[in-house]
Order: sequence, then structure tokens, then C-alpha cells
Amino acid sequence: MMDIKIKKMETDEEIRGKAYVHWKSWHEAFTGLIENKYIDGLTIEKCEEWAFRWPKNTLVAKDGERVVGFVCYGDRGDEAPRYGEIFALYVLSEYYGKGVSSKLMQAGLEHIKDYPIKCLWVLKNNARAIRFYQKCGFHFDGVEIVSSNISPAVEVRMVLAE
Repeated sequence: MMDIKIKKMETDEEIRGKAYVHWKSWHEAFTGLIENKYIDGLTIEKCEEWAFRWPKNTLVAKDGERVVGFVCYGDRGDEAPRYGEIFALYVLSEYYGKGVSSKLMQAGLEHIKDYPIKCLWVLKNNARAIRFYQKCGFHFDGVEIVSSNISPAVEVRMVLAE
């Protein structure tokens, strides 16, 4: 029986665990969705550097002492002042379908509940993630961007139906 706990990311061990989930998830979930050269360039070291540089507004899902998922949340300030955003939500594939993603989403949304609009961005061709977000109540609002930092990839915005 799994006993998944969602908590604020605090220790160096949790930050390294989050970095591992970030790295592993990209290799598991995005192969075939974006160019391999981007995935190949996303090293565990790069993920650790980012995790230590931006530790705020991150919750981790732990199975015992192991970090198995995380969610990052917040806002983009003046760029979109009314929007609370789920910036990232990743779970190791061995935990798919076990409720970990739903727990992380609920916890992340709780932290942005005071924003009038809750949103997230997802790769347009990431059908698995889109189905999950729709199950959580999100829908497309028609905004899409070409993300040049992810080799060119189209991302679409989803907002939470209130």
C-alpha cells in the first residue's frame, strides 16, 4: 500500500529528488513529442541546477523518503496578473494511474486559489497530459504559442473551468 505524502520541498535531498523526477519524466513522457536533441540535452545536472536555483513554490510527492513527483505553481507577475499558474507537474511513470498526479494538482491549485483564473500550458500533442488536465476541469482557451526554447514545439493554454 502506497502512502504518498505531499509536502513543501525543503531539503537538499528533496531538491535532488525533484530534479531526478524532472529529468526522468522528460525522458519518459516527451520522447516522440519533441525533438530528441532537446531531450538529450536535458541532463540530470541541468535539472539539479534549476531545482536548486528555483526551489520556491514547489511541492513534492513522497513515497516514504523517495520523491516520486512534484508540482510548481505561482504567477507571472505583471505579464498575467490575474492568472495563477501550474508551471509544472511531473510524476514518475511507475506512479501513473495511482492518484499521485491528482493529489499534486489539488495541492498546487490550493496555493493559487485566490487568483481569478487558474491556467497551465501543455504541449499541443501531449494527449495523455491533456486528458489528465481535462479530467481535472481544465479546458482550452484558444491561446497557443510556439515555444522556441523546446526545439520548436506548440504549447496550448488550458484554464480551469470555474
